Amino acid sequence: MSRRCELTGKKANNAFAVSHSHRRTKRLQHVNLQSKRVWWEGGNRWVRLKLSTKAIKTIGTKGLEVMAKEAGINLNDY
Repeated sequence: MSRRCELTGKKANNAFAVSHSHRRTKRLQHVNLQSKRVWWEGGNRWVRLKLSTKAIKTIGTKGLEVMAKEAGINLNDY
């Protein structure tokens, strides 16, 4: 499985590692992903998702069903 948030679609960002002498080498800035068990009210069960920490915070305000609908995800598959 890829390193991607299942609700927001966030993934790694290309960047440079810059040394003291200002030599630049390519590196990746990975997303802070967490494997999280979230309670789904509509299905009355737990759902295990790989989420970014930003998505975890947003679930607290918007709700899981709203975010899943925006992402086009069917929660019955998880």
